[in-house]
Amino acid sequence: MKAGQLDDVVDVCKMLGDPTRAGILASLARGTKSVGGLCDTLKLPQPTASHHLALLRMSGLVRRQRKGKQMIYSLEKERLKPVAKFLAQLK
Repeated sequence: MKAGQLDDVVDVCKMLGDPTRAGILASLARGTKSVGGLCDTLKLPQPTASHHLALLRMSGLVRRQRKGKQMIYSLEKERLKPVAKFLAQLK
C-alpha cells in the first residue's frame, strides 16, 4: 500500500475512533437520513449530530444534498475502499 493510501486509511480510522461518528456512519450505511432522522435514531442532540456530520463531510465520508428545507446525508462508500483493502491485507 502506498503512503498516500495509508494516510487515507489513517484519516478514516481517526473518524471511526469516535463512537458518535462511528454510529452515524453505521446508520448511514443502512440508508440516507436527515439530521433529524439521525438524531432520532442515535438519540443525539441536534448540535452534536451537526458537529460530527460537519467533520465527516470534511473528511469525505459523508455527502449532503438539500431536499426542500432539509439536508439529507449519505455515506460516501468510495472513501471506505482503502480501509477495506488495508484490512483485507491483514488477514
